[in-house]
Amino acid sequence: MAKISPVGAKYIVHTIINAEGVVEKPDVVGAIFGQTEGLLGNDLELRELQRSGRIGRIEVNLETRNGRTNGGIIVPSNLDKAETAVIAAALETIQRIGPCNSKVKVEKIEDVRISKRNFVIERAKELLRELTSSVLPDSQEITDVVEHSVRMMAAIEYGPDRLAAGPAIDESEEVILVEGRADVLNLLKHDIKNVIAVNGTSIPNTIKTLGSQKVLVAFVDGDRGGDLIVKGLIDAGIELDYVIRAPDGKEVEEITKKEIHKALRSRVTIEQVKLDFAQAAENANHLYEKPRIMSRPVLSQERPIENVQEKSVVKRLESVKTVQTDETRKFKSLLDDLVGTRGAFILDEKLDILGKVPTSELGGTIRNLKNAYAIVFDGYIDRNLVLTAERSNLKYLVAMDSRVRPGESRVKILTGKSF
Repeated sequence: MAKISPVGAKYIVHTIINAEGVVEKPDVVGAIFGQTEGLLGNDLELRELQRSGRIGRIEVNLETRNGRTNGGIIVPSNLDKAETAVIAAALETIQRIGPCNSKVKVEKIEDVRISKRNFVIERAKELLRELTSSVLPDSQEITDVVEHSVRMMAAIEYGPDRLAAGPAIDESEEVILVEGRADVLNLLKHDIKNVIAVNGTSIPNTIKTLGSQKVLVAFVDGDRGGDLIVKGLIDAGIELDYVIRAPDGKEVEEITKKEIHKALRSRVTIEQVKLDFAQAAENANHLYEKPRIMSRPVLSQERPIENVQEKSVVKRLESVKTVQTDETRKFKSLLDDLVGTRGAFILDEKLDILGKVPTSELGGTIRNLKNAYAIVFDGYIDRNLVLTAERSNLKYLVAMDSRVRPGESRVKILTGKSF
């Protein structure tokens, strides 16, 4: 008798059986052939279909518990959809298996080709991923990998303190100081080889020796930690010549090649940095200094003594509010247009708009300004922004709010409350 396995079938009929007694596999197979015989005609006779290979070997799985038998029947089929469905429905006409009353229920008809198709799709995805990961890189990728590895290997240990550095320290007249090894590697990756790490705020003797021999440039992060590094170098007596800051909120180890070269062009002298630190300290003292008011009894015909310092502060605030009317109207109009945009307008002396930038890029943009007169932006004015504006000789900073008092800076500060 010709038989086929489920592997070669197009459809598989999954059937559940429940018998009210103990039955065995031969009983189930006999009931299938016996009770469907003559039911569907000669063309769909199960014995003939199995003999011709159009119905595969019928598998029966049984389990007996507490005097009852439950299990399943699997019928592979190479018939078409309609004929397979008819055969499946015929199985549900079986009402007795052996000596026991039984119930047969078709659970599902599985299309084997769909299962194979899903397998093919998933396997093809795996093969494609393997091919993509193992494919040879193009020539540009090979070049980039080689250049990157050469630059990474170029990091050396310099001096008695074994500081991470680039290979061009000795032959360079100018040396760039960075905080750590990661900063050195990032600059080496972008072909800047005259760089050395100071390894924190404890300044090694190697750096002090270099300071007496070469032009030193401190390249620090664009946050408060960067300022602390610069102050530490100054306090340690290092003969710095220039200071470079990374973009606001970024570290030297993460900035791109474009940002590195832009920062290098924006370096400032150490004298200017010291002046900025002194100005910041003076402004901080003014900010937290409380005026002392002399109190004494007030006679009936005598006016109270006015505090001179408070009066001067009031006058400065009033002078800020009395900006020229045309400028005030222009600033207010532009500030209203920026509400909710997180953007900033850059204005010249004629109050014409030179450009618009996001507030996140405002600090770096101000450092490179030359002909700007005022900045109007959707945000708040802080101490760092004021110091940057002073270095760029800006006249006005206009924002929604300010954490710096108007009288504490050479730059005139206006907020939404000033109009």
